[in-house]
Amino acid sequence: MSEDPLMKKLAENLTLEDVHKIAKDCVRCPLCQTRTRVVFGEGEPHARVVFVGEAPGEQEDLQGRPFVGRAGKFLDQLLKLAGLERSKVYITNAVKCRPPKNRRPRKEELEKCRPYLKRQIELIQPKIICILGDVARLTLLGKAGSIGELRGNPIEKDGITYFQTYHPAVILYNPAIKTEMEKDILSLKNLLEKMNIKI
Repeated sequence: MSEDPLMKKLAENLTLEDVHKIAKDCVRCPLCQTRTRVVFGEGEPHARVVFVGEAPGEQEDLQGRPFVGRAGKFLDQLLKLAGLERSKVYITNAVKCRPPKNRRPRKEELEKCRPYLKRQIELIQPKIICILGDVARLTLLGKAGSIGELRGNPIEKDGITYFQTYHPAVILYNPAIKTEMEKDILSLKNLLEKMNIKI
């Protein structure tokens, strides 16, 4: 199997901003035909903590920024609860373009977008990645299963600690999950303290 040309290009001596510029012109999957903007990610380029969600929604697609809709407002509340400033962490998604009608990203879309996320992580070099939901977990850890069963339990892989919780959008459909997510984010706060990570 020949090497993916994008992987080869991204392996060059690039900055996060360089990768962002490449991603903005991406036509690797059909999502490029329906998106308004590529939502690459934002935050501290050398963040100790990275949050990875599923895919942009309507507001993210319009503004070109991750987690700015209703789910993003709840994520901001969670960050505050953990004592984290949005500008001091990095926030991105497994897929950089909005799937039509906010449907779940397809396997081929995740595969085509994976090199961007991989390179983001390599360049940022976080200590902790907070996985928001099933899609992000499957993309980053290759593990299927219910996030409800796996959440809150840190996993170590390739020198990075992965912490899993629900995607913030879940509370829009199931408000009862809010308390569970708040517990999880406090566990993340404790993990940061235990690992002596100051942000």
